[in-house]
Amino acid sequence: MPEQKDQAASPTITQKIAELLDRGALVVVVTVVRGPETGAKLLVDERSLIFGSLGNAELDSLAAKQAAEFLRSHTETRMYGVNEFAPDFPGARETLLMFERLQPAPRLVVCGAGHVGAALAKLGSFAGYQTTLIDDRAEFLERSRFPADVELVVAADWEDAVGAAVGNGRGVSIAVVTRGHNEDERCMNAVVRANPDYAGLIGSKRRTSIVIERLREKGATDEQLKKIHAPIGLDIGAVSPEEVALAIITEIIAERRGAGGGSLSAWRRRGL
Repeated sequence: MPEQKDQAASPTITQKIAELLDRGALVVVVTVVRGPETGAKLLVDERSLIFGSLGNAELDSLAAKQAAEFLRSHTETRMYGVNEFAPDFPGARETLLMFERLQPAPRLVVCGAGHVGAALAKLGSFAGYQTTLIDDRAEFLERSRFPADVELVVAADWEDAVGAAVGNGRGVSIAVVTRGHNEDERCMNAVVRANPDYAGLIGSKRRTSIVIERLREKGATDEQLKKIHAPIGLDIGAVSPEEVALAIITEIIAERRGAGGGSLSAWRRRGL
């Protein structure tokens, strides 16, 4: 059974949600929509630690196990009848629960403020990402060129700047689109250590392979390297910087949502 935290003198559900999100945790809020304890809430984080109660210890345990499955699905909200995952629980058919996924606001860190990086920062901001754009050239980060909510960072040292921007990596997507191998490699050193939700590196297969091999030589594991999207972006035939930026942001969104990035109409055209 998942660990049940002591409820004595505990914070409210709202305070606990804020605390968990501040730590970068993924949280499932389970609410009784229909049943003996309608309105009761249970929080379950990704480590299966729980806070609150649905009014029954056994139901709390069953819901916590289902919450882990729910998190893996990348679904935002879903209703479950308890009979769907615990048919033997008393009153399972009469009890309806709502599962809601909460996570930190998505963040995008762009390394390199050239044509692609600048376009990607603007597009990321438009898509609702808290966006940080980093470059070591101050003239590429003129405030007037970017939306007011894009954070602009002039890097005295690439690794330090990227590490500070990425933090613990939770909820963070990072795109390395700098002007050369050396800058790419320094950014990727920090990226590998931070383990963000998404990491992508621009360039040809040859160029990205060189950077990844250097990371391996410095001690990066196969598991860490497999997470790097290189070359970055979905294959949409992008040519212009704006199109390349679009290919990158769509891959980032697909990764965050657990989607494959294919054509929505493919099923229809196969049947014709």
